[in-house]
Amino acid sequence: MSPQARLALGLTLAAAALAVGGTFVLTAASAATPAAAGTLPADAAGWGLLAAALATGLSSLGAGFAVGRLGTAAIGALAEKPELFGRLLIFVGLAEGIAIYGLIVSILILNRLS
Repeated sequence: MSPQARLALGLTLAAAALAVGGTFVLTAASAATPAAAGTLPADAAGWGLLAAALATGLSSLGAGFAVGRLGTAAIGALAEKPELFGRLLIFVGLAEGIAIYGLIVSILILNRLS
């Protein structure tokens, strides 16, 4: 595996780990608060916002890196064989999906905060 692929994989895994950690912090904080209050402590809300921001930012960074690498390879392949356009578009779309997954995780975390 190339160093760039390891970096992209590491960024994606870090975003997922931070999102899961933020969810656990929010779950523990909501269990610790009284039922009547219904709000999270300020430090738990801060950790939740940080987890949401990092999930979106790191997944977008990883997706941008993946699309950049795949895009250059796809353009090179299209220059030689234009009939590969549909297949190459699928690969680029899969790489863009990483950013969408991070955005969905961020929305779930932010919904848990309110």
